[in-house]
Amino acid sequence: MLDDRKAAILRAVVEEYIHTAQPVGSAYVAQVPHLSVSSATVRNEMSVLEREGYLVQPHTSAGRIPTDKGYRFFVDSLAQPGPLGPNETQQVRSFFSHAHGELERMLGDTSRLLSGLTSYAAVVTSPAIHEVASVRSVQMVSLSARVVVVVAVHSNGSVDKRTLESADDISDEVVSAAGVHLARYLVGSPAGAVVPIPPTGNVGVDALVDAATTALDQGRAVSDDDQVFVGGASSMASAFDAVDTIRQVLGILEQQVVIVTLLRDVLDRGLSVAIGAEHGVQPLADCSIIVAPYEVEGEPAGTIGVLGPTRMRYEQALAAVAVVSERLGRALSESAGRE
Repeated sequence: MLDDRKAAILRAVVEEYIHTAQPVGSAYVAQVPHLSVSSATVRNEMSVLEREGYLVQPHTSAGRIPTDKGYRFFVDSLAQPGPLGPNETQQVRSFFSHAHGELERMLGDTSRLLSGLTSYAAVVTSPAIHEVASVRSVQMVSLSARVVVVVAVHSNGSVDKRTLESADDISDEVVSAAGVHLARYLVGSPAGAVVPIPPTGNVGVDALVDAATTALDQGRAVSDDDQVFVGGASSMASAFDAVDTIRQVLGILEQQVVIVTLLRDVLDRGLSVAIGAEHGVQPLADCSIIVAPYEVEGEPAGTIGVLGPTRMRYEQALAAVAVVSERLGRALSESAGRE
């Protein structure tokens, strides 16, 4: 634990470095309001903080910059995420008042919203079809005489939509009967379960039901992993000076499995913020990640997060992630309730 003076000095260094990206000297810290200590005292305390691993001096005679340990102390000392500014609040309110349509589009748009609020790369994972989710509704709709769409909506907000093509014409009566029969056995069942559906005795209806269940089962096999929507990846380029770092960060953002695993690992360790080497992904050693889960009708659905430099504006980013995750869960819950 740090005493009050060291803690105040460390916070001043972190806040100034986040703002300027330049090493912070004792002369600046000594002028911080309410600190009331001399430059000499600040220099001595900063030397202690350096020995204890909270600060580092990048060059001789330069000021200090925070280490991962210094950022961790700063983040842990923050109170609950503060409120968003009025402009950002209005931006979020306006976005979710118009956010409708297919799940994939909403999640992609949400990632871009979050990136715009923070100026960092934003990641949103889609609700996966887990056994904790159940089938809320099933519908079959004719697009043409030989093309039918089957749509299964799940309680966690995920939607499974498959297109069926037939070599022969399918009447509206057959499509309607097949939809009713399919819904009778699937609605209320676990989303990932294989549910036996008995035949109706009508050859056309049974053939369409078989085709629909096969398509839904195959679709789950392909899309069982979470989808990842990344917004604002290009904004990361301005956050780092080293070209190699930018290249590595952008490369990681293109690897869906790595991103999903990273977000889950951070949450599984009970963290909302992983700083630098804490997340264990070497190419992202100069990055911090802020994550939050979102729920649909009280069930775990997906994850949202931002990826930025370790000198990110933590308080603002935490607030943005908290607000957007809550509003996204609410919007998907309302959408699921309408189905």
